[in-house]
Amino acid sequence: MRLNIIKWERLWWSISSFIVLGGILAMVISYTTFQAPLRPSLDFIGGTRLQLQLSCGVAGTCEEPIDVVEVRDILADQELGNSTIQIVDGNILSIRTKNLDVDQRTQLQQQLNEKIGDFDPETIQIDTVGPTIGRELFQSGILALLVSFFGIIVYLSVRFKFDYAFFAIVALVHDVLVTAGIFSVLGLVAGVEVNSLFLVALLTIIGFSVNDTVVIYDRIRENMERDEEELSVNDVVEDAVNQTLTRSINTTVTTLLPLVGIFLFGGETLKYFSLALILGFLAGSYSSIFIASTLLAWWRNRQPLANG
Repeated sequence: MRLNIIKWERLWWSISSFIVLGGILAMVISYTTFQAPLRPSLDFIGGTRLQLQLSCGVAGTCEEPIDVVEVRDILADQELGNSTIQIVDGNILSIRTKNLDVDQRTQLQQQLNEKIGDFDPETIQIDTVGPTIGRELFQSGILALLVSFFGIIVYLSVRFKFDYAFFAIVALVHDVLVTAGIFSVLGLVAGVEVNSLFLVALLTIIGFSVNDTVVIYDRIRENMERDEEELSVNDVVEDAVNQTLTRSINTTVTTLLPLVGIFLFGGETLKYFSLALILGFLAGSYSSIFIASTLLAWWRNRQPLANG
């Protein structure tokens, strides 16, 4: 079966544009809500996260899910009205608020125990990050992303011609925006926060995607050198994509299998890290096959017209 990617190039571009623009819209809404394009965790903004789980062994404790309004009233009494509240499975309470000292945390826990129910002391999780450290983590992560993009541009410009490098970067930006956009939606809808592991995931996605794109571009360059006089640019690109398609699919599937396992069974810490990689790797394979290659063919077909 031969994949005719050039014939449906506008469909591929439309699908990507719809997802990317939807993600950008979500990031704009998120920025007006959280002052950040994605819902940030304590890693970036600093503060205290307090997670407690009701002790369901106590009679009458878990018969009703935790009432968010009641929790909000308790926080307001403690002058913590701007805190973020999340209820998981009805009996797990997660509160993200400003930095609290030991006395403030103790007082808050006592109020919650008295008015909400008995929380299991063995399941209490407390995370505290200073705002300076959070800002440094964010700046370092963004710098790492920019440096990686610059390095890839230099590498691809040396290995290929500049137009190859440019459209490879377009594909990488596409993959980052797709992943970030979906997480922005998840932040608005499900309260999913991004932490320093999310930036690590983006760097990994960039590396995976550019590798897939380089394989296809290598075959395009080889085919152009061999068949430039016999075949059109569109035929050369389609041949290259179809010749490398099996490899691209096999690489993506074998990479996704362990990531799906981590997402399902790896615990809360790695759950959204693996989800980011799953989304990014899927977007990377899609962009390498349907975006980077078709854009290169479109540009090369325009070159004779521009020179004429």
